[in-house]
Amino acid sequence: MNNLVYLDHAATTPVHPRVLEEMLPYFTEHYGNPSSVYSLAQETRGAVEGARQGVADVVGASPRDIVFTSGGTESDNAAIRGVVWALRKHGDHIVTSAVEHHAIIDTCHQLEKLGFKLTVVPVDSYGMVRVEDVEKAITDKTVLVTIMMANNEMGTIQPIADIGALLKEMSKGKPRKVLFHTDAVQAAGALDIKVNKLGVDFLSLSAHKYYGPKGTGVLYIRRGVNFLPPQSGGGQERNRRAGTENVPGIVGCAAALKLADEKREAYLKHCVPLRDRLIQGVLSIGEGVHLTGHPTDRLPNSASFYFDNIEGESILLSLDFEGVAASSGSACTSASLEPSHVLLAMGIPAEQAHGSLRLTLGWDNDEAQVDHVLGVLPGIVNRLKAMSPLVHQ
Repeated sequence: MNNLVYLDHAATTPVHPRVLEEMLPYFTEHYGNPSSVYSLAQETRGAVEGARQGVADVVGASPRDIVFTSGGTESDNAAIRGVVWALRKHGDHIVTSAVEHHAIIDTCHQLEKLGFKLTVVPVDSYGMVRVEDVEKAITDKTVLVTIMMANNEMGTIQPIADIGALLKEMSKGKPRKVLFHTDAVQAAGALDIKVNKLGVDFLSLSAHKYYGPKGTGVLYIRRGVNFLPPQSGGGQERNRRAGTENVPGIVGCAAALKLADEKREAYLKHCVPLRDRLIQGVLSIGEGVHLTGHPTDRLPNSASFYFDNIEGESILLSLDFEGVAASSGSACTSASLEPSHVLLAMGIPAEQAHGSLRLTLGWDNDEAQVDHVLGVLPGIVNRLKAMSPLVHQ
């Protein structure tokens, strides 16, 4: 749609033309398997290793610490399972938060059914984890803390560096440190993801969130930590992730991350005014409209709300009719009839959590598009509110 106003960049982004240009040769003339020894294959091996160096430069790590995966879900799963199974003789306790992506929280609950212990720390009304709650949750059996860097539904940025510093301090004098993983899928291109500044041992990324291709991701693994690869097969990725490398995807993943990092300051300058314009305009619709997430410590492109007595799905369908693509929360769960676990964890009642709306901006949005949304949304909200049986009870 030429006139589409796309406000669902937290769900996915289009591949940047420069990224696609770098990927294309590896679909055709440079098609060799990187694990083979002849020259055609070594061309692709060089591309993979160049991409690994590029990702390492952005996250501030050695290229040996970078593992390419199929995306954020695999990276999250691998980090959690890889640690807890490797360290099960030393401890069986995991700490996470109540607002994690399902790739984290569902994996933790599955491990709980297999006998591991799990503590889910609460969040405040802004969806933010308190460092002191993480500290209280840690026991002498804790092997892993996994807290996302920025929430995919309401954009709140978590105090990852503070939690990393806490874990480092708590590990002093101990025979074994508590390992720390962060899901940084929504943070890349918007925040500094240098692993040493954050104090993390594992970090997950997904290329399609920052104008790279779908089906490719990254898992940073700090050298020397205990890790048991969940996936077995060949010896690819230094025996940490078996399977023939997706060379075009890997090249695109690294190219997009480098580009996003280079343009990060410009991205903030572009998105923040549009985000704030959206927030101010939506809240001005009137009574029964609520901002979700932290008012300032939030992603530069994320504006999220809930509406009293209105179903979020009805808002989305009405916006779609007006040429606006938006979301009611995580793209992975938007088809579910259940209210968002993130909003429930923030203390929002279930009947109100059904009325959520997420608007996430990108490079292709401008003031005219924001004003179009602000022009049609009040009428949609007022019409749906007038139709709602809850209003007339």
